[in-house]
Amino acid sequence: MTEYERSRTMPAQPEHVFDQAADVGRLDTWLPDALHVEAGELPAVTVHEDRADEDTAAVLRARPEQMRLEWGTREHGGYAGWLQVAGVGGGTSEVTLHLSFFDAGHDPGEGAVVDALDTSLRRLEEQVRQRVGHTAD
Repeated sequence: MTEYERSRTMPAQPEHVFDQAADVGRLDTWLPDALHVEAGELPAVTVHEDRADEDTAAVLRARPEQMRLEWGTREHGGYAGWLQVAGVGGGTSEVTLHLSFFDAGHDPGEGAVVDALDTSLRRLEEQVRQRVGHTAD
């Protein structure tokens, strides 16, 4: 098993960050460009990966009371991940993304995963900034 984790501080209350991250209809705004999530009857979702042009049955669970999202593949258990939002005071939050690959065939390698995690966190922060900016108007 291989695990990766990245964190980023965001200028918003944890509830705002979690609400943005957990919005199933807006996951594509912060996930890597090559991944697209289609919600079925939650927690069931289908993840389409452009690179392999494949659909994968997955699960996505939001745990608002913990400000945590959890996901993973359904049938073959190739990978799992989570996103955790924590308040750090002063109206800011820390968001941590974690991925675990149980099958080496699913792991695209450290460079690709770290880049995808960093890009996803940056994109989520951009979405949060836009939303917080609009609510302040």
